[in-house]
Amino acid sequence: MLGTGINERLEENPLRKELIHHPFFKEVRSSEALDRDKVGVFLGQWWHPLHYFPQFLSRTIDQVPMLEMKTAISKILYQELGEGDPARAHERIYVTTMKDAGFDEATVAEAPPFEETARLVRRYQEASGERLSALGFVYGTEVADLAMVAGIGNAVRRVSGLKDLPWVDIHILQEPDHVAQVNEAIEPDFSAAEVDAIVTNAEEMWTLWINFFNRLRKVMFGTETLPAAEPAEAMATA
Repeated sequence: MLGTGINERLEENPLRKELIHHPFFKEVRSSEALDRDKVGVFLGQWWHPLHYFPQFLSRTIDQVPMLEMKTAISKILYQELGEGDPARAHERIYVTTMKDAGFDEATVAEAPPFEETARLVRRYQEASGERLSALGFVYGTEVADLAMVAGIGNAVRRVSGLKDLPWVDIHILQEPDHVAQVNEAIEPDFSAAEVDAIVTNAEEMWTLWINFFNRLRKVMFGTETLPAAEPAEAMATA
């Protein structure tokens, strides 16, 4: 279980809610302007954090001191890498799923990152160098990941006509377990200052994702969205 008060602060955080209810997801669900080229932009940018995430988790395992925490995060990493079968690794399933939906590999896995995408991945790397920031980023990702994946699923289904998307299905299957593992990775006896640091880093993670989707919304739909303001603490340490 999460330590007393941490769960509530993270689940009810306004930035988390802003991310999972981002207007971008409504656009990909209902906009008449959505087409294959626009979805290709979405897929190409998503590839970058998807590809880096296993490395982030492996670096995080090195930072957390307790065996229980290492074990919990290792299970997430094991699932991300295919549970012993490289063909089932998330990034492999992502590429094969999108190729079956009619997107070539260059579109899916070779697009240059936008500035917001590059900063997102860079902060994953930097956050994994310290225990509390790593835990904040792990939680910030896992607690919102399924909503973001659902957005990809909606977009791909609309332009391809496919209903069966294995990459989306594996997230629906595994994501509840990922969140449970993150809960296990949070020590129950953090100090107040440590709790604040975890929350601050989760807030930065959500802010980075909000700006990621702001940029996608502008590029794909021509809709300007104000960048999310970074938490003051995160800006001071970035």
